[in-house]
Amino acid sequence: QVQLVESGGGLVQPGGSLRLSCACSGIIFSFYHMGWSRQAPGQQREFVARISNGGSTNYADSVKGRFTISRDNAKNTLYLQMNSLKPEDTAVYYCNANHVFLREDYWGQGTQVTVSS
Repeated sequence: QVQLVESGGGLVQPGGSLRLSCACSGIIFSFYHMGWSRQAPGQQREFVARISNGGSTNYADSVKGRFTISRDNAKNTLYLQMNSLKPEDTAVYYCNANHVFLREDYWGQGTQVTVSS
């Protein structure tokens, strides 16, 4: 059974930092490109960051220079380090896994991030 479990969300003041984690099981982690997306209330889910199975990264313009995506293949875990957080970063953050060759796509249940003073 495939499971992607996000953690690390919470309430933080503007300018603060959070580190999200996504623990994966039931997949061969190194065979998957991994990513983070987010969905704010009343809005569509949007891309945040992606890391290939080889470690290449790309980011949404809105988070470039503030967020860092990384992965630990030995721990089957994806991370998102979020610095200089803004109120507009408030959303539910989801991790996803896309198989490098097959049409396999998995999503976690999400973790809430709230940036507010």
